[in-house]
Formats: sequence, structure tokens, C-alpha cells
Amino acid sequence: MSTARLAPLWWDAVDASATRPAISSDVDVDVAIVGAGFTGLWCAYHLAGFDPSLKIAVVEANHVGFGASGRNGGWCHAEYPLGHGQLAHDHGKEAALRQMQALFASVDDVGSIARTEGIDCDYAKGGVVSVARLPFQDAYAREEVEHANSLGVKPDDIVYLSESEAKARLNATNVVSGVWYRHGAAIHPAKLVHGLARAAESRGVEIYESSRATAIRRDGVVTRGGVVSADVTVLATEGFGSQLPGRKRIVLPLYSLMVATEPLSDIMWDDIGLANRETFGDFRNLIIYGQRTADGRLAFGGRGAPYHFGSRIKPSFDTPDDVHTELVRVLVEMFPQLDGVTLTHRWGGALGVSRDWRPSVTFDREAGVAVAGGYVGDGVATAQLAGRTLAELIAGLDTERTTLPWVSHEWPSWEVEPFRWIGINAGLAMARRADRSEERRNRPSKLSDVGNWLRGKRR
Repeated sequence: MSTARLAPLWWDAVDASATRPAISSDVDVDVAIVGAGFTGLWCAYHLAGFDPSLKIAVVEANHVGFGASGRNGGWCHAEYPLGHGQLAHDHGKEAALRQMQALFASVDDVGSIARTEGIDCDYAKGGVVSVARLPFQDAYAREEVEHANSLGVKPDDIVYLSESEAKARLNATNVVSGVWYRHGAAIHPAKLVHGLARAAESRGVEIYESSRATAIRRDGVVTRGGVVSADVTVLATEGFGSQLPGRKRIVLPLYSLMVATEPLSDIMWDDIGLANRETFGDFRNLIIYGQRTADGRLAFGGRGAPYHFGSRIKPSFDTPDDVHTELVRVLVEMFPQLDGVTLTHRWGGALGVSRDWRPSVTFDREAGVAVAGGYVGDGVATAQLAGRTLAELIAGLDTERTTLPWVSHEWPSWEVEPFRWIGINAGLAMARRADRSEERRNRPSKLSDVGNWLRGKRR
């Protein structure tokens, strides 16, 4: 690990620097979008398609894909942070099914638009496999499928896997059973976000890099180089929105970390599995996630990094040695054949978590402000759906997406410090202890519920 580059693997394939001009004087547009990640760029792309006459500007503090959109695990899947069962509890079965189907469609939309626009983002729709690795977790796998079936999801969209079926897809240690989700794809996130930026520009969208927003006003965005006056302002900043005045308690930045191996041999991949480039995870409390990259690496990530007091975001928080060391330990525990394999990259970044763990898409036409985010790390396909929905709301279109249950959901505020810092980090510690307890005792730990409650993940 000591020789690994402290930078996202994905950035090797793109020009991860600011190559576009910065705001250097006042600008007048119809729509100003803050954030050149997936949400902002999808919104710009779709909105320019709906109304080519609109002047649209995207304002980015660093460079395209600097945040979570260029650092994530490359999971393009139809997940909802609190689960589909919670969607039904909140909004009813019919609304939950509509939201799920919209997310299913978004996975396909990402792939089809990428093909149409000539974006080679290594898209491979092999689905998602989540394995139960402790005997009691088999009940979780069965419940997941039963919940989906009760909502009306097609039986072949979310499938229970026996031990042998699960191992055939992912030959991790101690696999008991699993679930396969049809609607999931592995992607190269940096290739996708940079290609999407070019596609938006081809539709007339202006993108300004190195143009940090310092304030959001009723009539637009204030940057260090000038004011972008607009009729509508879109906040597409996810965890970085906490750095804007007045928004520190709206969406919280929580770090997730990743490592990538050197390209593995075909023999090693025959042993590990993922023949269709399925993305993968398991049923532990502290989330892990991984994918087989197009060039044969294993890119692996997980939670466990601390929340930083005052919602701070700093480059040094991307690469904590202790958390990356634990991540490697988990990786080798799951795949012992990787012991001694060279790690070429390690990195991290901040994702966005709302107080109620529910993503949202809102547009206040009177105030001229639109907001989307709160994906809790499930933001690749979700951001496409959110960006398109924002574009439809701004354009005044009435579609099946503009009536989805997450539209107009208002987030409660996070607690003030130090309670936010104490609660979240205590919750993370509880989740870590719950995993150890469950592994040792092979039964659910009450610490899991306590940890979720402390982190704000409440049902």
C-alpha cells in the first residue's frame, strides 16, 4: 500500500485538471448550475435538449468530476439509500414501485445516452451481486427479494441466489447465499462525467472551472471572478454543498474510501468470478463495494472514515492510512488470493447525506432555486434521474418523473455541532463493533440499530 498513488484510479484516463476558463466577469444566463458533477451536468444536458434557446452555465469550483462523480466506485445501480421497503413505508407500494422502475430505467438510460453521445465509459450491465457471508444474513437476502416481490417488482429483476449460485458470481470467502439485482452496471466514472461534460457543451452549455461559488442569491450565483445572474439557480453540489453559506446543516459530507489493485491475471479472475463485471457488496453494517474494471483490476471501497467536525472537507481527509489499511484487510479477508497483490491507487472523497437519508429533487419556481442530492453514495444512476427530473421541472414539463415520491421532499436539518460530530462518529463506531460482534456470534447485533440511529439512518 505504501507505493500506491494517492489519487483516484479513474483520473489516469482523463485530464483531471481545470482546462476550461474561469469566471472572470459578470455573466447573464437563463439557468446557472453550481457543480460540474453528474447531477449538474445531467441537468444541463437534458435541459439544453428540451429548450436549445436557453443560456445555461455550469459553475465548478475545481474541475469537471472533481467530487464524488469522478471518485466513486463506478456502481451505476438502482439503489435507494434506505431500501425499497422504506420507500413503500413512506409513500405506499404504488409510489415505491414507480420510483424503483424509474431508477431501473435510469441505469439503462446512462448506457444508451453514453452510446448515443460516443462516451466510452466501460459500461457493462452485469447487475449487482450482494452476498450473505454469515448464516443469519441469509434471512436478509430472502427478505430483500420478498420485499421486492411484494411491491410488484418482476421476479427476474431481483433474484435470490443459493450458495452455489452466489459463489458462481462472486467467489468470496464464507458465502452463504446472496441477491442478484439485474439493474446494475459497472462504469468508469471519470470517463462518463468528462464525456457528459463534452456532450452538454455540444448542446451549447457553457462550463466554467476554477470558479468557486461563494454565495447563492435570488438572482444567481456569486463567484470570486464575477456574478452569474440567472432566472434559475440549480444547486448540484452534493456533499460540497455544506461549504456554501447557510447550508452547513443541510447535506453532510461523509467520506468513503477506495483502493485499486494492479491488473489481475485471468487465472485469478477465474477464481474470483465477476465474469460479467457484476458490481458487488455484502450485508455488513459498514458498507463495502467493488467492481472488476475493464482493464482487469479490482477496485474496492468502503465506509468507516470519520466525519470531520464542522462538515470540513480537506484533501488530507482523502487518504487516511488507518482506514485504508482496514479496507485492505477486509479485501484480503474476502479474497485471500489478493494477499501480496500490488495496490496501485488509493483515494477517497466526500459523499452527501441528508438528515433523513432520503434523496430529494426540489424546484421552487417562485424563488428560482432547484436542488437535488442526498444520494448517500448511490448517485450514479440516481443523479441521471435527478438531473433529468430537475430539467423537466425547470422546463415546465409534466412527466412520470416529475410526480415521483422524492420530488419536493424537504430535508430536515442536521444537529448543530458538537452533537453532529459526536452522533455520527459514535454511530460509525457502533457499526464497526456490530460487524465484529455479528461475525463472532453469528447473530444480529443490537449495536447495528443504535449505530444507525446515531448516524441519522432512522426509519
